[in-house]
Amino acid sequence: MSGERCLVLGGAGFMGSPLVDLLARSGFRVRVFDLPGCGSASPAQLSEIEFVPGDFVRDKLDAVVAGCEYVFHLIGTTVPTSSNRNPVFDVESNVVGSLRLLEACVRARVRKVVFASSGGTVYGEPQTESIPETHSTEPRSSYGITKLTIEKYLALFHYLHGLDYTVLRMGNVYGPRLPVKGEQGVVGFFLAHLKHGEPLVVYGDGQVARDYVYVEDVARAFRAAMAQTSPFRVFNIGSGIGTTLNEMVGWLEKVTGRSAQVLREPGRPSDVRANVLDVSRAREHLNWQPSVSLEEGLRRTWKWILDQEQI
Repeated sequence: MSGERCLVLGGAGFMGSPLVDLLARSGFRVRVFDLPGCGSASPAQLSEIEFVPGDFVRDKLDAVVAGCEYVFHLIGTTVPTSSNRNPVFDVESNVVGSLRLLEACVRARVRKVVFASSGGTVYGEPQTESIPETHSTEPRSSYGITKLTIEKYLALFHYLHGLDYTVLRMGNVYGPRLPVKGEQGVVGFFLAHLKHGEPLVVYGDGQVARDYVYVEDVARAFRAAMAQTSPFRVFNIGSGIGTTLNEMVGWLEKVTGRSAQVLREPGRPSDVRANVLDVSRAREHLNWQPSVSLEEGLRRTWKWILDQEQI
């Protein structure tokens, strides 16, 4: 498998760049497709990587996909909250763009597509304490609906064209290079505010629980998905541990050594009460499990935040 060409869509971004690093270290030839100047990893930093700048929504992807055996689809144009404000854009940019990608993959005879889905949004309100892949899917956001729709189209293209695929439904990913602005990524948002002594905004009572997973562990899951041949094609990727917002504030105070001022705002309708993923399928069939603890991952992320003059 080493030496084959991999395409990472979104490979200059937060989740994509650690995967690119891992694939390159493993001996793969890597092509990165991302917006010009996008993300924290520039083409200059990827000197041994082929960087193809472009726009996922507007550009034709045949030339980008050509010659690649594996395609990692990590591009998304929305986040859960913003997607509900403009579902039409969410569908036009993410679902239609992904369909064009899958058509290009069929024409290029790609061996496998690995798709970054969302374990945090596709299930909706949990019916069990720990959510397995067989749990019902009732998303509360357009974001979750589009992720689920792309999963279904992957299954359709496998049925119609034999295009192999694996879906990774990830929890709340955090780590170095994470976004620190906008509406996604509470860890980055909170750490940036702590760095500047600014208050942390917590929606609701702070008892909303999420499953946080370190970004380098996620990269290993993508790498493992390339070779998996089990009968399963959908895998949860998380820590299997729920952490409430109140607990997260406590962890951040511990790793930063700083006291947090917390501002309470009303809860948001798109937020489910808890989301904790059952990762036993990934452990058994991908031979994958998280290796970085929450405390250690937060320490590494805080160090990165401190090193960034622009944050």
